[in-house]
Amino acid sequence: MAITLMNPTGLPRVDAYRQVSIATGSKLVFIAGQVAWDADGVTVGEGDLAAQVEQCYLNVATALAGAGAGFDDVAKLTVYVVDWNPGKMPLFLEGWPARPRSWGSPRCRRAR
Repeated sequence: MAITLMNPTGLPRVDAYRQVSIATGSKLVFIAGQVAWDADGVTVGEGDLAAQVEQCYLNVATALAGAGAGFDDVAKLTVYVVDWNPGKMPLFLEGWPARPRSWGSPRCRRAR
């Protein structure tokens, strides 16, 4: 599936994501919410938000691979964090950059 990500003129530019994604193709895959459990159902990173974020993304990557897809095929990703507060943002972001070491980095593509 081809996906074009863009920030139309008139909307704020946000570094972490694009305001609009346009997906074309014939295959839609819906993945259940993922938590910081390994394949055996054991919690990864108890008390360590960064480790939990990384495990969640690893689980999403595994689910995508099972469907014959990867992060380049993702049109929308929603993240929920329990008991969120702004003080958790550094830990959340710490788990985010860890992911390229594990399974590659989704690319933000701009509209051509």
